[in-house]
Amino acid sequence: MTPDRSTVLYTSLKTFRKQPQAFLTTDRMADASFMQEFLETHNAYRKKHNAPLMKYNSNMNETAQKWANHLLAEGVFEHSQTNDGENIYNMFSSATIKLTGKEAVDSWYGEIKDYNWSSPGFSGNTGHFTQVVWKASTELGVGVATDGNKVFVVGQYRPAGNMNMSGYFEENVHRGE
Repeated sequence: MTPDRSTVLYTSLKTFRKQPQAFLTTDRMADASFMQEFLETHNAYRKKHNAPLMKYNSNMNETAQKWANHLLAEGVFEHSQTNDGENIYNMFSSATIKLTGKEAVDSWYGEIKDYNWSSPGFSGNTGHFTQVVWKASTELGVGVATDGNKVFVVGQYRPAGNMNMSGYFEENVHRGE
């Protein structure tokens, strides 16, 4: 039996609450509204590209959160060694950051402007976009860590996208609307 969205969000929030250093002092980070917006923004873009809707996986939320915490603690910007797909986002500011789930996903999706539809395939400047809309990916995890002036968002995807084999991009990245 598949849990409903409220159960998934509650389970995911329990994961975040186990790690209080991941919370911002602002009102929109790593809470139910951030997570809901993050998922809904993914699904809105995926719908435009004829990809199935994603759902949260609580184990992936936990691993994404651990990696976001690591990135903040170490002050590095690098991918984890996960076998899942992964997008990472960071932002630095001298003022307190108020980031929404939509803003992080929008930044990844914005790479669509550089995607070469006449020669589909992986490119370093479009890999975030293609992972967001990758048709075969159906599960999602998210982690957010911040100290107020730096924020790291980690999105993990299962199965992983961006498989650079013949025909995979044509099958999984549709031009859509």
